Amino acid sequence: MKKLILALLATSAVTLSHAATYAIDPLHTSVNFEIDHILSTNRGRFDKKEGTVEFDPQARTGSVALTIDMTSLSTSVPALARALSSREAFNVEQFPTAKFMADSFVFDGDKVVEVNGNLTMLGKTSPVKLKAIRFGCVVNAAVKRETCGGDFEATIMRSAWGMNFALPRFPDNVRLLLQVEAIRQ
Repeated sequence: MKKLILALLATSAVTLSHAATYAIDPLHTSVNFEIDHILSTNRGRFDKKEGTVEFDPQARTGSVALTIDMTSLSTSVPALARALSSREAFNVEQFPTAKFMADSFVFDGDKVVEVNGNLTMLGKTSPVKLKAIRFGCVVNAAVKRETCGGDFEATIMRSAWGMNFALPRFPDNVRLLLQVEAIRQ
């Protein structure tokens, strides 16, 4: 019996410590943005996204491949959504997708604190550092598999991608807010 318990513990430790692939759950993942607008904040989101995360907590490594369907842009103001989808802004007709590719997870001890990668949008690629507000992995009771996720944020300068729409009337800086859950495959 003692040997069986030790074997089970060893198997569990190996399973949890090896690199694994996680599929991004689109129902529990959101890609949002905020930009100052005179006295308030305009907010928007992209409703369709897909991707994978590779994560190895023991080796303290990871990667992300996230594709965002730019045609799924949504705001609470239909006229704003149309303006942001236009050629002058996101130009979704010519550039229907954006991609975030990361291959650097920064740890503080065992805790992920940052994900560094590149965002390709409007045909241009620029670096983006996503600060982890919180991140963790648990066994998801609904799907009975390990799920990793968290909240991430970054401030980018939209002009780095050539998005000069309404500059300087509206600020160049845009706050990105991502909530991600990914299920182990």
